[in-house]
Amino acid sequence: MGIITTYFPSPLQKPLLKVLPVVKKSLYFGLGRYCPVCKSHVRFFRSYGVHKRPDAKCPVCGAGERQRLAWLFLEQRNALFKGSTKRILHIAPEKTIAKKLKKLAKGGYLSADIDASKAMEQMDITAIEHPDKSFDVIYCSHVLEHVSDDRKAMREFHRILADDGFAVIQVPIMGEVTFEDPSVTDPKERERLFGQHDHVRRYGPDFRDRLEEAGFRVETFSSSDFSDVKNASKVALKKLTVFLCRRIPE
Repeated sequence: MGIITTYFPSPLQKPLLKVLPVVKKSLYFGLGRYCPVCKSHVRFFRSYGVHKRPDAKCPVCGAGERQRLAWLFLEQRNALFKGSTKRILHIAPEKTIAKKLKKLAKGGYLSADIDASKAMEQMDITAIEHPDKSFDVIYCSHVLEHVSDDRKAMREFHRILADDGFAVIQVPIMGEVTFEDPSVTDPKERERLFGQHDHVRRYGPDFRDRLEEAGFRVETFSSSDFSDVKNASKVALKKLTVFLCRRIPE
């Protein structure tokens, strides 16, 4: 049986979908796809994004590909959270991940965004107003491609990260090498060159070099590293990368 790719709730069902995840799980139930974030078996993932990526968004919790990969990574690397109280900084918080990170943050959870209405604290990540080594965990997904001085933001992440802490960072890898041109300010030209009107660069695998220049020891994990996960093909991870960053011991 093929995967059903469309579903339109009735007018009576729509209010229920907004308030009851269990209703969504029932309505969308199937064996075509699996979301590790909300643990839902569904018939399909929805199209999503500026360019409408197919097979992208969980219809139950709204998790996209990068949230599914990040959560699989954190689940499989759960030893990272053991042994001490963790203080977590979540940059540009995604609702699907925020609730889960709060549960892991025994030492406190802080969400931050340049837009004060979208998080607990307004924050410019190129000038973070927190002391050195303030956080044990930093989670930042698909933010740095929007930041003009991304290197400065990386140095700030390094400064506020505890000695035994770690940062989980994701960006879209879209080319062989990183390309940026600060003179490009027209939204249409930015979309043509960088993939989105509010992006200021297109990253390549050498993104890792920038993290290392900021002082981090970096490990990379791609979606193919999770090929042994049960129902991996149903998670629809696509080609994504997680960068795990730690401070180099002094």
